[in-house]
Amino acid sequence: MKTTLPWIVAALFLFLALYFYWQKNEAESQLALADNPIAEVDRELEDQTDTMDLGEDTILPPDTTDLVPPGGAAFVDELGSLSQSDVQRLQQKGLESPEANLKNDLNSKQRQLIPAEGTMGGTMAIRDSRILNDRYAMAYYEDGHSGGYMLLKYTVSNGTINWTVVDNSKL
Repeated sequence: MKTTLPWIVAALFLFLALYFYWQKNEAESQLALADNPIAEVDRELEDQTDTMDLGEDTILPPDTTDLVPPGGAAFVDELGSLSQSDVQRLQQKGLESPEANLKNDLNSKQRQLIPAEGTMGGTMAIRDSRILNDRYAMAYYEDGHSGGYMLLKYTVSNGTINWTVVDNSKL
């Protein structure tokens, strides 16, 4: 019995060594299989970048700068410009040149409207404003150190403009 115990322990260690060696090889082969698609994608990307020399024979996609986007998609370009119907409604309410009148009035009343105080000796001022439609405007304000955006609602009556800050977001 004394001589068989060391042989059993040695056999157990040998079995465990073989088992772990087999597990390691199995994991390495699975990892190699998983790396194959990544290596193929890398090769394809390298081939594509090699062929994109932009020489004379290169075919570029068509220029889309002159295409008109579908209705509603071009609102970013139109942001801050009044439609013809907005201009007519505001003119009926007493504004001769609605966009200019609104921006000038907003700039003259900015001290009362800006919901923040200047910091480090700066004075808050409206740096950019956009008249969105016949009721709302958006403005960016700052003092050189901090700033924010505000959404304003305005009403026009007999050429008189009243402003209300609807929402603001400090940066």
